[in-house]
Amino acid sequence: MISTTSAGGTTVIATVNGSGPAILIVHPGLDDGAAWRKATDILAEQFTVLNIMRRQYRDDIRRRVAIADEVADVAAICDALQRSVLIVGHSSGGVVSLEALAARPDLFVGGVVYEPPVDIGQPIGGESLDHAVQAIAENKPGKAIQIFTRDMVGLPAGQSRIIRIFVGLSPKLKRLAPSQIADIVAMRDLGTRLGTYAGIELPVLLIGGDHSPANLGERLDVLTRTIPHTERVLLPGQGHSANQRAPHDLAAAITKFYHRILISKKETH
Repeated sequence: MISTTSAGGTTVIATVNGSGPAILIVHPGLDDGAAWRKATDILAEQFTVLNIMRRQYRDDIRRRVAIADEVADVAAICDALQRSVLIVGHSSGGVVSLEALAARPDLFVGGVVYEPPVDIGQPIGGESLDHAVQAIAENKPGKAIQIFTRDMVGLPAGQSRIIRIFVGLSPKLKRLAPSQIADIVAMRDLGTRLGTYAGIELPVLLIGGDHSPANLGERLDVLTRTIPHTERVLLPGQGHSANQRAPHDLAAAITKFYHRILISKKETH
């Protein structure tokens, strides 16, 4: 485990597994990092894998968390490690990763982003986000996540109703629901950042699933046109949770990309 201090004095923690070239995983929303455990175990067979405990989803952080705070946390972990890493971000963690690649390119050899819900010209969430925020204020986490999954993610209404019931039955999801909605608010506050991402000169792998909501594919399309040095991988038969449903396929895509970066670095030196 690595523990260090981020900007503003916040303690930042990342678990460490394996050995070899370093990978830093920035987990998605509605999660505490556990959802990437299978993929982490596979990657740790070849790499040093760090899983940062995102500030947005920590129980001990009570104040409002901005994307910039999480970027500072990523930078603090990388500085403590004292070697360049491949940053891997999933969903909102992908947004944090893109921001980190833009802000501190000196810390990374490249990045992998799996369906980040970046703003491509319209505010994230719209009126639905306001309704979800109100549901959290009314202590209705299941309703908030139903609104999120139906109106923002784009899942069918019936599936979102099932998720609402599931959240009501899960203490963990009840606990994480307010952070998920706060996470979306933080991304909305960030605004459109495509101009900034156009300045990322490091290699970036964009990953999507062919069963994911269409809006996530559209955002990847825009990022493909925006970031100068991108590759694209489409995971067949997968949606937004290949880290759990197909961890070997996801880890293989990351591994192949990282090996190409390492080979390229050797050739240039």
